[in-house]
Amino acid sequence: MQRVATIATEAAVSLARRRTPRPFPALTRGLRASHPCADFHFDTHQFVQRLEREGLNRAQAEGIMAAMAEVIDESIRNMTSNMVTKADQEKVDPPCHHYTQQVDFAQLKSELQLTEKNELAMVKAENDRLVTDIEKLKQRLREEITRTQAGVRLDLNLEKGRVREESSKQELKMKEVDTRIEQEIANLRTSIQGSKATTLQYLVGFVTGCSALLMAYLRFRV
Repeated sequence: MQRVATIATEAAVSLARRRTPRPFPALTRGLRASHPCADFHFDTHQFVQRLEREGLNRAQAEGIMAAMAEVIDESIRNMTSNMVTKADQEKVDPPCHHYTQQVDFAQLKSELQLTEKNELAMVKAENDRLVTDIEKLKQRLREEITRTQAGVRLDLNLEKGRVREESSKQELKMKEVDTRIEQEIANLRTSIQGSKATTLQYLVGFVTGCSALLMAYLRFRV
């Protein structure tokens, strides 16, 4: 019996999945059928044969089949009670509502286009302002570069003048040193010449004295 119940449950679930209609998402209606459907929603003959193969007799199989048919029919009625057909959907949603939706869509589209134009205008204005600011910055940068170059040139000229002045001072100092050296050399030469003259005088006197002494000595010897 457990095997039979499993088969019946599987058949009911499979049939419910196949026969479940798709609902309209917009609206639901509370309509219920007042009488059960006369047609069966599955192959009763095949179901009875399957139950007989599982060990049930003909009467038991037909009884289970009838009970399953009633349960399935009731389940389908319960599932379709909250659903509407396409005709009901069209009755509830008349063409004027569709026209209103189209008008709203057109208005929304125009608003979006207007917003896009305004945003483009704002972006263009902002871009123009940025371009103007960049040009001003470029002009200011050029002026700063010009002033900096002028200042650098002035500093270079001043430095060159200072270097020339230092060079002139160094040249004057070198000339003074050269003059002093020449004077010292001249003084040394004068001193050397005076020393030579004095030395010659001493030598001449010494030689003369020695000669006189030698002649006197020779005279006494003779």
